[in-house]
Amino acid sequence: MYLVTVLGNLLIVLAISSDHHLHTPMYFFLSHLSLADIGFTSTTIPKMIWDIHTHSRVISYVGCLTQMSIFILFGFLDNLLLTVMAYDRFVAICHPLQYPVIMNAKVCGLMIFMSLFFSILESQLHCLILSQITFFMDVEIPHFFCDPSQLLNLACFEIFTKNILIYFIGAISGGVPVLGILFSYYRIIFSILRVPTPGGKYKAFSTCVSHLSVVCLFYGTGVGVYLSSAVSHSPRKGAVASVMYTAVTPMLNPFIYSLRNRDIKRALQKLFRKTF
Repeated sequence: MYLVTVLGNLLIVLAISSDHHLHTPMYFFLSHLSLADIGFTSTTIPKMIWDIHTHSRVISYVGCLTQMSIFILFGFLDNLLLTVMAYDRFVAICHPLQYPVIMNAKVCGLMIFMSLFFSILESQLHCLILSQITFFMDVEIPHFFCDPSQLLNLACFEIFTKNILIYFIGAISGGVPVLGILFSYYRIIFSILRVPTPGGKYKAFSTCVSHLSVVCLFYGTGVGVYLSSAVSHSPRKGAVASVMYTAVTPMLNPFIYSLRNRDIKRALQKLFRKTF
């Protein structure tokens, strides 16, 4: 599963970079989303595979905080990139004539830089919060990686405060990007409904289907992880939800974009012809 995830996302990046027809803002953001997915799943899965192979499930306090910080960095970067891609679709559909001017190379580069900057800021905020919390010595994390919500469950304070902190962190990490995506799609749907012909409506909406599918998959599993951590006391349910979130979602993203996108299919075919 991990190899499929890495190879699938790497193929998307190579296909976009090798085909000059795909050097557009939408595919520029998609290539960075694929790189973020590789980093996101590489933070947890290799360590889990190594632990299974060596029959050792020990991680130091510093190592745990480091893994958590990198995990949040790439996870929040995914959040922001999906929001940026929603904005890109909004500009393309609602302001098609001004699209090349608004989404120029400098603006796209600035969006990627700001997404990375805020992702680093978010990961350090989580790390700072958890470093100020008192934990028991030699605790056992009922998970396959250092998930922030699971670490909070091991902290030395009452359950009500834990749940409030989990929901607060979740609101910061997912709430703001979700609002941006919802606003973009509200304007997109309003604009598509004004298109007079059914063919024009289908053509406009078809450019958003892949992105919308990835958004639903990403946030659906993410909400499941936080709800299972805050509501359920079963470690197995939380672990299953996290596997969906950290491994399955990044693995499916390349398939969603490649199967429904003719440009990506052509670029992959050209790449395979050049390689083989």
